Amino acid sequence: MSAAIAYSTDFAIIFVAATVIGYVAHKFGQPTIVAYILTGVILGPVVLDVVVEEGLVEIMSHLGIGFLLFLLGIKMHFDEVKKIFRPIVKIAGSQIVLQQSLAFLVAYMLGFPFWQALVIGLCTIFGATPVIVKALTDKGEIRTLPGRINVGVLIGQDIYLVLALALLGIGTLASPVEIAFTVGKILLLVGVITVVTLAASRYVLPEVFKRVAAHKEVLFVFTIAWAFLFIYTSEIFDLSLEVGAFLAGLALAQLPYSRELEEQIEPLTDFFILIFFSTIGLRLVADELFYYWQEAVIASLILIVGNFLIMFYLIYKEKFSVKTSFLGSINMIQVSEFSLVVGALAVTQGFIEIEVLGYLSLMALMTMSASTYVLYNNDKIYQWAKPWLKRFESPDRRDEDVTEYRNHAVVLGYNHLSKKLIPVIKEHFDDLVVLDHDPKNIDLLKQSEFDFVYGDFRYGEVRRGLNLKNAAFVFSFLPDISSNTILMEEVSEDTTVFVECESEDALVALSKLGGNEPLFTKVISSLQLFDCVEGFLKDEDSLKEMTGQDWRILRGESSDGS
Repeated sequence: MSAAIAYSTDFAIIFVAATVIGYVAHKFGQPTIVAYILTGVILGPVVLDVVVEEGLVEIMSHLGIGFLLFLLGIKMHFDEVKKIFRPIVKIAGSQIVLQQSLAFLVAYMLGFPFWQALVIGLCTIFGATPVIVKALTDKGEIRTLPGRINVGVLIGQDIYLVLALALLGIGTLASPVEIAFTVGKILLLVGVITVVTLAASRYVLPEVFKRVAAHKEVLFVFTIAWAFLFIYTSEIFDLSLEVGAFLAGLALAQLPYSRELEEQIEPLTDFFILIFFSTIGLRLVADELFYYWQEAVIASLILIVGNFLIMFYLIYKEKFSVKTSFLGSINMIQVSEFSLVVGALAVTQGFIEIEVLGYLSLMALMTMSASTYVLYNNDKIYQWAKPWLKRFESPDRRDEDVTEYRNHAVVLGYNHLSKKLIPVIKEHFDDLVVLDHDPKNIDLLKQSEFDFVYGDFRYGEVRRGLNLKNAAFVFSFLPDISSNTILMEEVSEDTTVFVECESEDALVALSKLGGNEPLFTKVISSLQLFDCVEGFLKDEDSLKEMTGQDWRILRGESSDGS
């Protein structure tokens, strides 16, 4: 009982301290990731030594990285990555070889013995998945082309991580047969689980989610259970928790409910991730951490520059644009926390000394902290470097199209009225996307000739899928004033907005939120509504003149505007 209380106390101390330090960091415009790592450093052996990484804290830490990869999987739609799958495989494979070679050479030149330098190279090839994914998600860049390239490379690294852990776990690198058998077994297991995942996402999950989607609590619980099922399966087969969690999310990503699931999972992920980043600082011990501090500083500077140049060369070589090559490279300049995982196992197996683990830890801490600032300011850095990058531009550079709606039409709600209006709207816009939150409409929407997003409009992740800021035309059948309030706040001043309102007062209130005026109320009959929309699409100016007169009446103004 006392141990349980101690673990709970440690957890409470971390949470409270991280909240305070995170708030201070936010007030000064600093990334929360750095604040969470600093929390662990302060509470751990380096400073106060009041919390240890064990028990509840350790479990929460593992769940943090697991749920982060699960959330990452949910964001990965096959249709959005298939165009860049082949170049990503080439980039990931080459990056592993080149970055490992660079880390080995740097360590060897700094005086580490050959075999220790080899293990150091093995430990330092990984990008910091939690840092990169968290920062890009916060900035809304995880679905951009550079973001997708980064994620593809990180997944390749995670598979390599499983192989590295398995090889080090053998205890000796002297048996080629045993090494080949271990590698083959891991690849086979990953392949089998991947096939099962894809089969489930196509034949099992759609029917299950159709039955539970209308009940948010049941949907949330089922989603969590699905994640734990894959995590448990991965543990049974001695695979990485991260790989299992990612594959679980990947299966859900192919469902129309994925954006709503993202919104529900994200707060839980943020909660666990706080603990995860704190435990990075808790692992550090002062004597071990600073034993090779000079070598760690030199190596960090070289690897930050070297990792950037390697990634830039590899992405640029695949004919991506200079901007994509630059952003995809500068996002991955850090040494990962996974280097500590691999390094700890290498220490246990006797491949390296404990002080070398301190060298790896200090490099990870410095590069992750520095890269956090770089990630949150990558666009500013690109604009600064743009004049020097012009020499790399050429006509054969091309970026695969990552779907992003622009100058499109959006219809919120799929009912008997919107079904009649959609064909009319579609005639005037190249892109039309419909949002609905009724599971019963999923099959109809799948068979339609327009794109659709399933989810609650009040969820930010769902709205991001609609790209309202760049929409030319929005028609809202959402009856609640709160949803339409959000709509009016997010659309641009140039967007034409039709909304359904229960009263004229509600319509007037909405008009005060944006730079434009909604164009109809519920008092219009369905036939009038149809004629109104069709008239607008054919002659926008005449309809706006007519509605302008209506607005003056609603506001109690005279016909001359006085």
